[in-house]
Amino acid sequence: MAHCDSCGNSYDQMMRVELNGQVYQFDCFECAIHKLAPACAHCSTQVIGHGVQAGSDVFCCAHCARASGKGGLQDHVSGARAA
Repeated sequence: MAHCDSCGNSYDQMMRVELNGQVYQFDCFECAIHKLAPACAHCSTQVIGHGVQAGSDVFCCAHCARASGKGGLQDHVSGARAA
């Protein structure tokens, strides 16, 4: 039986995720998010939606990007333009 790469749980119905050439096994989406989702560079929230990116910095929203001094980014949902 396979083991979850996040929590170590043994489970007979694992899901496999391939990211950047590496294959992971998880017993649930929560474990996959915990292990693989990037953290917002401003508030540390795990980004599980689209988020925004400035260079190599990932943010959960344009507000956090602005608060970190990154301008010109836009949230995909609202269409609001960041200053």
